[in-house]
Amino acid sequence: MSYQDTPAMQNMPSKSAILKAMSGEPFKEAAADGFILGGFIWRHALPDPQRAVVIINAATSVRCRHYGRFAAYLFANGFDVITYDYRGIGESRSASIKGLDASWTDWGALDFEAMLKRAQRQFPGQPIDVVGHSFGGCAAGLGESGRVIRRLVTVGAQFAYWRDYAPEQRWRMFGKWHLLMPLLTLLCGYFPGKRLGWLEDTPSGVVRDWSKPAARYEQRPSGRALLEKTGALPFANVGAQTLAISISDDPYGTIAAIERLLGYFSNAQKTHLRIAPQDIGEQQVGHFAFFRSAYQATLWPIALTWLQTGALAPDTPGRQVPRS
Repeated sequence: MSYQDTPAMQNMPSKSAILKAMSGEPFKEAAADGFILGGFIWRHALPDPQRAVVIINAATSVRCRHYGRFAAYLFANGFDVITYDYRGIGESRSASIKGLDASWTDWGALDFEAMLKRAQRQFPGQPIDVVGHSFGGCAAGLGESGRVIRRLVTVGAQFAYWRDYAPEQRWRMFGKWHLLMPLLTLLCGYFPGKRLGWLEDTPSGVVRDWSKPAARYEQRPSGRALLEKTGALPFANVGAQTLAISISDDPYGTIAAIERLLGYFSNAQKTHLRIAPQDIGEQQVGHFAFFRSAYQATLWPIALTWLQTGALAPDTPGRQVPRS
């Protein structure tokens, strides 16, 4: 059976069906510390213990609305779906984030954890799957309840260690994210990314975590604090069937960067799929484009099939990266 003949391709909803389902139902959810988070839910009318609910974790400072079409695609293919914004971003932002000292660990251990608890409460008995983009894949390992995750798909997932950046862009990216970003944050009290056209405005604690040139998550400021508080990072709680997708022209998601994060998921069943744009007839894809509707027919079915079956279709594009 060819890749184009897989169930995911045969059952692909029409563009009009996806657009019709695009606007999920808005919700508010309090994290354990009382911070109010906002997001959207796509929920089928009748409960079904065989139907999984998928939580989508965004990249750093990317609004959850960016994933709306992909969420609607999963919903049209039989999943319930939750998208949400981390504190300080999009639906989870107050008028100003100046002085909001939220960190990457807050986004995972508090905000993502709140979504895991909401999924268990609102969809009792249903399997829970997660899709994590960029830092969203790291956040999937920071929730205390990570053991409830059945399947995990990550896309370009890493925690921005500068030596892992693609060599041809490494120094430009280092200057942008590890020198200029923290300097502007120091001056403004937050990173004014929206004004610059560089992602959304970002809380200062996240900037400190991102810009710290450390190879280990527990060496980042909030990772170190979490380790001191709990004695161990919670990644080992995740035993999910895990597919890490990386794109060869993604300057953040190099093989080294993906493998660095995957190493933390010590109890997960891990597969690393490396895709070149040419494998799907494209010249470039990069770090952010996977979730755009232009890739509904080529990239989305890979994630869908994994969420449905925990396996890759026989003719999935790309190659599996050997893992030691």
